[in-house]
Amino acid sequence: MEVPHPRKPLARGARGLPTLILVLLACLLGLAGCKSLPVVVPDLATRLPQRPVQMEGARGPLTASQSKAVLDRLRASGQDSGIFARHLALEEAIVGSPLITGNKVRLLQDGPATYQAMLAAIESARDHVHMETYILDDDEVGQRFAQALIDRQRQGVQVHLIRDSVGTLNTPAAFFQRLSDAGVRVLEFNPVNPALARKEWELNERDHRKLLIVDGRIAFLGGINISGVYTSGSLGGGFSRGALHGEEAWRDTDVQIEGPVVAEFQKLFLATWAAQKGDPMAPGEHFPTPRKMGNDVVRAIGSSPEEPFSQIYATLLSAIGSAESSVYLTNAYFAPDPQLLAALEAAAGRGVDVRLILPSKTDSWLVFHAGRAHYERLLRAGVRLFERQGVVLHSKTGLIDGVWATVGSTNLDWRSFLHNHELNAVILGADFGAQVQAMFERDLAASQEITLAQWQRRPLDLRFLEGFSRLWEYWL
Repeated sequence: MEVPHPRKPLARGARGLPTLILVLLACLLGLAGCKSLPVVVPDLATRLPQRPVQMEGARGPLTASQSKAVLDRLRASGQDSGIFARHLALEEAIVGSPLITGNKVRLLQDGPATYQAMLAAIESARDHVHMETYILDDDEVGQRFAQALIDRQRQGVQVHLIRDSVGTLNTPAAFFQRLSDAGVRVLEFNPVNPALARKEWELNERDHRKLLIVDGRIAFLGGINISGVYTSGSLGGGFSRGALHGEEAWRDTDVQIEGPVVAEFQKLFLATWAAQKGDPMAPGEHFPTPRKMGNDVVRAIGSSPEEPFSQIYATLLSAIGSAESSVYLTNAYFAPDPQLLAALEAAAGRGVDVRLILPSKTDSWLVFHAGRAHYERLLRAGVRLFERQGVVLHSKTGLIDGVWATVGSTNLDWRSFLHNHELNAVILGADFGAQVQAMFERDLAASQEITLAQWQRRPLDLRFLEGFSRLWEYWL
């Protein structure tokens, strides 16, 4: 095992429960219901009706000429890319949610900066706070967030909290009871105890989203949970008291978004609340009049195992297939299926610079070694692989051709694509792309490249772990 960290999801350790026991339990419970990732037809774009990409702004849908003008501006400011010519119409057809202009997106790196921005937003709330998270620990960070939510509730701001049952398995019931006693409406997503289930019970279906919405005007999303493991940033400095017990910092990424697209994230939160049969929502101004806050073009993408296929997965495959110059992915849990492997190989084969930054250590040795089992195939295809040193990598970001960026909760593994509820934002444009590029390059400088010659010399015990771990890819 690479890192003795207890904090991760079902089939990642579930914090205190042995990983393999949970994997086996999930297999036994769900073996009859196994499903495969859908085959995304490579020429699907040619089978769709050919029509211009439709955009929306603060005042509603843009005209065809207005939408074209926005795309022309984005295209002119960046490099030549098939994203604009081929991918966006397909993405719209896959996802259903619009590309929305007039947003302001701020890239947040690591826990300290993200928590500071989130708490400031909560403290400014006047109407409501909606929070959805996988992990919410009863530690210094969790208590600080709990107190902030309670304080706003006592000031007449209605607070709704969705917390995943497995992700918060080791958080004491008293922690959430204190929130409920203060008036915060707490909803346990898919309770582990089947007697508490409000819909069909499915242990393996988890809410892996991390989302905070304040007053329907500002949203935060990405990979960052609410936990003390983030008290030290990967660039140095601490949120309150530095890294816990001398452990290495966790490297992660979030975005803060203001503007009309926040309404799309709000819809996803409310849909989850309703699907989990939460108590009726208290009246609130959940959809305030949209206002233009900046020039960023954003699409909200939520995926759920109830859908025929993962929208984020299909979107990513299409974007990689449209890449003309570069595919840069940073991801915490890499256990790819055959289609993703083929998409990466094909991109490298047509001369695209494909680079992946992956962990050098992790809190899930099964996923870690299952992903490494694919290294030789990718290296032979020309994909460049790097392992981030000195931190626990938990980030999930992508940048294609410098103009199509995504930040969210989705890992590059079967669990995210099949079993989890996930949430990503896609941001178009060279300006935000340059920020993601700079972040990628900083991580690259702190990473070690894996070469084919070096990888072929790895010892037999690692090869055994890779083969064993691959047997469990579907459940990881």
